[in-house]
Amino acid sequence: MVVTVLAILETDFVPDKALSRLMNGRLQQAADELRDQHLAFLADVGERNDDIIIYISYNPKYKIRFRVVNDVPAKIENQVIDVCGMLGYLHWQTGVLNVVRNLGIAGEGEK
Repeated sequence: MVVTVLAILETDFVPDKALSRLMNGRLQQAADELRDQHLAFLADVGERNDDIIIYISYNPKYKIRFRVVNDVPAKIENQVIDVCGMLGYLHWQTGVLNVVRNLGIAGEGEK
């Protein structure tokens, strides 16, 4: 399985420019560590062409939050939630429908 962790550098709030540069660097480092170290075991799970995409970002209280943005089996998503929880990351809840997950559903009703 291919693991992709994307650091979302634009946030809902605008920190000071110097602070923003520091935060962006740390967030990118956290994304790299999450992919290369903490979720490396997922490389041996599933098919070679399977993938998992995870977004990480800061919330307004400067805590790292994460979200799995594509369809993966619940077992794998729960493993990601456990790993990120142990790292102190918050599960990124959103009130907006996840477009990536719902692409297939929208097309079924139109057939």
